[in-house]
Order: sequence, then structure tokens, then C-alpha cells
Amino acid sequence: MKVLYFAWVREKLGCSEETLNLPPEVRTARQLALHLAARGPSYANVFGALGNLNLAIDQEHASWDQDLGAAQEVAFFPPVTGG
Repeated sequence: MKVLYFAWVREKLGCSEETLNLPPEVRTARQLALHLAARGPSYANVFGALGNLNLAIDQEHASWDQDLGAAQEVAFFPPVTGG
């Protein structure tokens, strides 16, 4: 699965994308975030507070409890603010 990082997420992790082979127990977006958080301090810093992130699965906004199913791509990005 391709995982994309945008804005400050990319900056904190030092990369814009990765291709990951996920273990079978990672079935939802929340489980993916927890899996990523366990990869080290930078990831824990980014994925420790999911309220600070939005995500898209295959280029469609998604919720944290959404099943990843056969998704090809997950993107993480900060909430968009307007004014």
C-alpha cells in the first residue's frame, strides 16, 4: 500500500510517501495509524493525536474507522482551515 504524507506530516517524518506491506491485523485506518505510530518517535509524534490529522483512502476523504479493504493508497494531512 502506498502511504502519502502532506504538509507538516511530511516535514516531521522526513518523507512524502512510503510503500508498506501491512500485517493482516491492520484492517482500518485507525489500526494503520497505530501501526505507524509504533515505528518510532517521529511517527509517534505525528500519529499520537489523530484529532490533528485528516485522511483519504484512494483519494476520498475517510474516517478513522473505515475499513482499508483493497485500498491502494492512504494519505494523511492536516485539517484544512479557511477564513
